[in-house]
Amino acid sequence: MMNKGNSQTPRKSDIDVRAYAEGALSGDRAMLARAITLIESQAPHHQQAAQDLLTRLMPHRRPSIRIGVTGAPGAGKSSFIDALGFYLSELSEENYQVAVLAIDPSSSISGGSILGDKTRMERLARSTKAFIRPSPTSGALGGVASKTREAIFICEAAGCNVILVETVGSGQSEIAARSMVDFFLLLLIAGAGDELQGIKKGVLELADGLLIHKADGDNKIAAQAACAQFNRVLHFLAPATKGWDTRAYTASSLTGEGIDNIWGVIQAFEGYTKQSGLFEQRRQSQMRDWLHHLVEAQLHDFFFQHPAVRSALPELEAAVMRGEVSATAAARQLLGLALR
Repeated sequence: MMNKGNSQTPRKSDIDVRAYAEGALSGDRAMLARAITLIESQAPHHQQAAQDLLTRLMPHRRPSIRIGVTGAPGAGKSSFIDALGFYLSELSEENYQVAVLAIDPSSSISGGSILGDKTRMERLARSTKAFIRPSPTSGALGGVASKTREAIFICEAAGCNVILVETVGSGQSEIAARSMVDFFLLLLIAGAGDELQGIKKGVLELADGLLIHKADGDNKIAAQAACAQFNRVLHFLAPATKGWDTRAYTASSLTGEGIDNIWGVIQAFEGYTKQSGLFEQRRQSQMRDWLHHLVEAQLHDFFFQHPAVRSALPELEAAVMRGEVSATAAARQLLGLALR
């Protein structure tokens, strides 16, 4: 499906929306990367071109299964995605085209990001049936890049039928990822003390499956014990997907044991939710939530870019900090300026 190539950041003079669309639809990895770069660009002169590109690509999206992968640092998210993606793209008899949207943490000070996922997914990076896209969070709430949804749509238009979204696994990342995927997988490791310690009930209730990772060598027995412990806990929790029995499993990316099993679980989930109608219901709900998110983001930009607001904001901020004006009164004054 996909041809190798190098991505480049689009400049204003470079943007040919038709070429970007045709390249992405043909599976050209370089053009696919450039299309996502355009979507992610915060430059004002790229925004209209980005919307034109999405309009061209949306009708061509192919059916896919979207899988969110989260977990604490050290759980082995990247190595698991490498193993699962390699299994699907190279070892499976099915024609799986895999896209990995690996969300890297951005520095809150410099804005830089690690972007090291390609080096951590060595096998998958060499596959001609896979596309790996590291994207910085750029400060977006929840450790998920602000344009991840759009990137998913572009990858689906390019023919990818398995979309893996890796989050940084911090703060609100689980909620953000849950809002854009079909199956949500939480990775855990055994041997770090009490396996239930620090795992919030809310996180468990978001997951469609738990995977006790790194179940190999001397850690295999501990992983199996942790798996049994979590299954006892999950029995008393409401499932993230109505009617689905959320369970814990074990796997090792090092040996490959259990990778095919967790894929079988995901396939069973897809079959159940499509037959029950829950799959399409969740997709429609996510599209509605995306609309609301975009409206809120555009209102935010409109408000803070309004000339009257920008002019009055510094003085009002200072007055609020000095305690001379209440925050409520200042907010109402600023809103009044924006709505004139």
